[in-house]
Amino acid sequence: METGFLNIKKDQDWTSFDVVAKLRGITGIRKIGHCGTLDPLATGVLIVAVGRESTKMIDTFHQYKKTYIAELEFGKTSDTYDSTGEITLCHAEPAYRQGRPVEVSSVQDFKKEIEKYIGDIEQIPPAFSAKKINGRKAYDLAREGKKVELKPSNVTIDEIKILNFEWPKATVEVTCGTGTYIRSLIHDLGQDLSCGAIMTGLQRTKIGTWVVDDGVGIEDLTRENWTDHLFTI
Repeated sequence: METGFLNIKKDQDWTSFDVVAKLRGITGIRKIGHCGTLDPLATGVLIVAVGRESTKMIDTFHQYKKTYIAELEFGKTSDTYDSTGEITLCHAEPAYRQGRPVEVSSVQDFKKEIEKYIGDIEQIPPAFSAKKINGRKAYDLAREGKKVELKPSNVTIDEIKILNFEWPKATVEVTCGTGTYIRSLIHDLGQDLSCGAIMTGLQRTKIGTWVVDDGVGIEDLTRENWTDHLFTI
């Protein structure tokens, strides 16, 4: 039996499980798992382990840094922390902190605000996430309207680059360690500025040395060619 990993270039609206299910049909192999969830809104690098020996090594990928390009919009909040949820409009400007105006009128101002999140930080995962509470995934409980209380996680954000800024929208590139939720980062930033913020787009461009440009689209894989794209570690 063939075993190894695939660098899948995931499209929007596919869940990570959708990709795994599709690959089971293509490969005829049942033992397949992904090495880090991507939300349906997100695109980009999804490393998939094919075969029993490779699925045993999934945790290896948790040590690798990940890079994302995220689009965000201030002046809104959402129960999912992104544009797919129930959105509430806030006052995009001026933003206030402790009753005082917070000026975020330039890229320099924005840089000062977002750099506060670089380093080792505590982050509360979104209620709509795959985190488990008493054996159940948080997003299942949230969809049932039940109260979801998740404990803070310790995560590391190595670098944040501002690619574009034009209030109330921005695009940033984030390099971080495992367990980091970009949705939570953006939500927390919006809360800190007291104006709200949601994620409107996300692409994972890199996991370790594996980049999105080297990935293969799920629609390009067939029973005849999928093994050509396997790699091992």
